[in-house]
Amino acid sequence: MSNVEISQSGVECVKIALGADHGGYELKEAIKIHLKNKGIEVLDTGTDSLESVDYPRYGFAVGEAVTTKSAELGIVICGTGLGISMAANKVPGIRAAVCTEAYSARMAREHNNANVLALGGRVTGVGLALDIVDVFLATKFAGGRHARRVELITAIERGEKL
Repeated sequence: MSNVEISQSGVECVKIALGADHGGYELKEAIKIHLKNKGIEVLDTGTDSLESVDYPRYGFAVGEAVTTKSAELGIVICGTGLGISMAANKVPGIRAAVCTEAYSARMAREHNNANVLALGGRVTGVGLALDIVDVFLATKFAGGRHARRVELITAIERGEKL
């Protein structure tokens, strides 16, 4: 299990949206248990088995849950984290980051204000994944010069030229 505690200085998550395709199903289930054990409410958008499904549906579902404020943050999982992150990032307002270690998870939150974490169920072990999740949830956005950069990303999303 993870040795990182989700502190009060981090995001006070009431609810996390989880979504995965068949390649991420088993890791999703492990993360769901981990979060519930920490007292964090989980909105599970699926999938519910190892049967082959299309990852864009689950990336979109988590993105929608975050942008409509049904959940504070999201976690998406496919085989590598890549495809499902691309799908989630198509939802306006989503900043999904594929993270393969805890440092990137911290930087994604602190510098980029990422609101969706993407993981690879076929490339990341459970122990490491739980550490990454804990760091992602415990880290606050730093703001400052980073807020200006995140606003530029939002401007691009609105179709503005930089």
